[in-house]
Amino acid sequence: MRIGSGFDAHRFGEEQTDHYIMLGGVAVPWHRTVLAHSDGDVLLHALCDAILGAMALGDIGQHFPDTDPDYAGADSRQLLRACVAKISQLGMSVVNVDMTLIAERPKVAPYVQAMTECIAIDLGIALDRVSVKATTTEKMGFIGREEGLAAQAVVLLAERAPAKALS
Repeated sequence: MRIGSGFDAHRFGEEQTDHYIMLGGVAVPWHRTVLAHSDGDVLLHALCDAILGAMALGDIGQHFPDTDPDYAGADSRQLLRACVAKISQLGMSVVNVDMTLIAERPKVAPYVQAMTECIAIDLGIALDRVSVKATTTEKMGFIGREEGLAAQAVVLLAERAPAKALS
């Protein structure tokens, strides 16, 4: 078994009407952009780092560099699936994940179930093995001033059992 942890943060950009940000693979309505090379999904970026870190494979920036134009505006769900494929090639699979979004706003409670479903699908695990939570910093720091948001993730990986031979 392997345990990995990940963290990601992004600052908010300009205000826009009828806008959204990506969180846990879900478009959450929000009046500000997220400054990022990809879609800026802090939850999925933290999860990718946790998965890669558990296998000592570096971080998301090494595998999907922000200097590579191929990843400009990239869908973070695709990046997550690529990380799962990397560990799968090494004989590992995700057992469970626990993630925390750290933001004053937007409030995400109405979207947590959809996030959980997206993440479970991309990881190929049951819903009850995916935990998505949110907290604030009680108005302290850059998050408290609503300058950005962050996320942390913890993942447990296990070796897949070898396939049994048919008799």
